[in-house]
Amino acid sequence: MGSRTVRARGFASATGIVLVAAASSLFALPALAALRIVASTPDVADLSRIVGGDRVVVETLAGGDQDPHAVPIKPSFVARLNRADALVVQGLGLEDAFLPALLEAAKNPAVMPGRSAYIDASLYVEPLEVPSSQSRVQGELHPLGNPHFNLDPLAGRAMARAIAEGLERVDPAGREAYREGLARFERELDARLDEWKTLAAPLQGRKVISSHQDLSYLARRYGFVVVGTVELKPGVPATPAHLEALVEAGRRDRVDLVVHEIASPEGLPKSLADRLGVPLASVSVLAGGLPGTSGYFDSVEANLRSLVGALREQGAPPG
Repeated sequence: MGSRTVRARGFASATGIVLVAAASSLFALPALAALRIVASTPDVADLSRIVGGDRVVVETLAGGDQDPHAVPIKPSFVARLNRADALVVQGLGLEDAFLPALLEAAKNPAVMPGRSAYIDASLYVEPLEVPSSQSRVQGELHPLGNPHFNLDPLAGRAMARAIAEGLERVDPAGREAYREGLARFERELDARLDEWKTLAAPLQGRKVISSHQDLSYLARRYGFVVVGTVELKPGVPATPAHLEALVEAGRRDRVDLVVHEIASPEGLPKSLADRLGVPLASVSVLAGGLPGTSGYFDSVEANLRSLVGALREQGAPPG
C-alpha cells in the first residue's frame, strides 16, 4: 500500500471525526440553550433566576429605582420581547401602563396574555383593595386589586410557585430543576422570616403616612397602620387642601412616620414629616432600588431596616 493511499485514508478518517463532532455539537445546542426570559420587574426577575438556575437567562424591563406605573418605553424592550421564550410579569395590572404597547409592537404570540409562555406571578396571591366599582373618580384604578404584594415576603413564596409552574410549562424537560429551584428559594425564605419578624417588631402598631398606596401588604404583614397617603388618590397629585387635611389628621392620629417611595419626589413627604415632627423613611417598591441592594431578599430586608432605622434614629415613641 502506497504512502499516498495511507495519507488519503487518514485524512478521510480525520474528516469524518470532525464532521461527526460538529454534527453532535449542532444537535446538542437546543438541549443546552438557556431559556430567554423577559421579566417585567426586578422582583420577578430575581425570583426567575433563583428558580430557573442555569436553565434560564433573564432580562428585566423596569429598573429598581423606577415607578412601575411609569416605566419609560424603549425600543430595546421590543427586541427583548420579540426574541423571548417566556415573559414573567408581577401581575394584577402593575404593568398596564407600559407592557401592552410593548407586546403589540414585539409581535411574539408566545408571550401574549393567556398563552403558555406568559407567566403571571400573581396567580396565587390573595389581592387586597379590589375596587368595588370601576369609576376613575377613585384615581388610578387597579381593577384586580393592589399590585404591590411583592413587598410582603410571604407573597414571595406564592410568586416563586407561580414562576416555577410557568417555567415548567414552557420547558417540561426542566421540571425537576425548576422544582428544586423553588425548594431552594423556599429554604432561603424560611431561614430569613424569623429574623425579619424580629427586625420589624418596632413597627407593630405604628401609624404611617406613605407617598402612594403601596404599603398595604407590608403593613398587614408587620402590623403597622397606613392612615393616609401624600397622593390625593392613587395616581392623583396632592392638592394644598389635601396636604393641610393630612397634617391635621396626622397630628390628631399621632402619626409616627412618613414613608417616601424613592421613585417619587421626596419634597412633599419630607415637608410633611417636618411639619408633623416625625422621621422620614425611604423605601423602594421594586427590588434593587435602595443603595446596596440588588435582589429580592436583600431588598425586603433593606426596606425593613430603613423603616425601623428611621424610628430609632429619632427615638420616636409609639403614637
